Amino acid sequence: MEAAAETGNMASVQHIILVLSGKGGVGKSTISTQLALALRHAGKKVGILDVDLCGPSIPRMLRAQGRAVHQCDSGWVPVYVDQEQSISLMSVGFLLENPDEAVVWRGPKKNALIRQFVCDVAWGQLDYLVVDTPPGTSDEHMATVDALRPYGPLGALVVTTPQAVSVGDVRRELTFCRKAGLQVLGVVENMSGFVCPHCAECTHVFSRGGGEELACHAGVPFLGSVPLDPELTRSLEEGRDFIREFPESPAFPALLSIAQKVLTEAPARLL
Repeated sequence: MEAAAETGNMASVQHIILVLSGKGGVGKSTISTQLALALRHAGKKVGILDVDLCGPSIPRMLRAQGRAVHQCDSGWVPVYVDQEQSISLMSVGFLLENPDEAVVWRGPKKNALIRQFVCDVAWGQLDYLVVDTPPGTSDEHMATVDALRPYGPLGALVVTTPQAVSVGDVRRELTFCRKAGLQVLGVVENMSGFVCPHCAECTHVFSRGGGEELACHAGVPFLGSVPLDPELTRSLEEGRDFIREFPESPAFPALLSIAQKVLTEAPARLL
């Protein structure tokens, strides 16, 4: 395993961050894409590994759907999102003949593909690899952790929404992180209120403060709250660069602050 870590396709990846949540629908893919974009705008070279095999939404969020994956001497070449090749992406969405095709696979086949994504993709030199995961703490999560573990300490960014139902599920995700030996970089509270674009009043649609309370109770950093924002939703639907195009959005400073905390904390914590 040590030899593979030294000579494989992951050898030049500096930091690995898994975006996790025990709950579906909390916006893990949204946070993954915006974190990657913010890190790119901070001058970092970023890869995104989409292991949400049954719901691969990141290609659409980055306007990369329909792109082809090619082979090279080192394995698969990831899809580059921008001309500068500063964001690379691998997703099962690139391997499906029909975008409406359902991935109806048993655990062993899913686990084998995840291992391929880690070992057989020519990631090249990356400052950060952001791993977008499905909900829960199941086979895919263990396969991802087991495949990535030889390549250095793994960081976890845990996403929740404010309400108690979500926080309860995400608390179990933090337990998974402890059992799996993942270093929790912090908790992000997504969908944290809706700021009216006309009067700037914030309405807490899904309660408030659950993410910060969870982080405090678990003894991990609270990275910030991201409000609901129609401009963010529209940018994801259209595959636009929210970080570059919507600096006036109320979600912009929250996302930028989260990325800055990751830039500050990850190198120290993932040693």
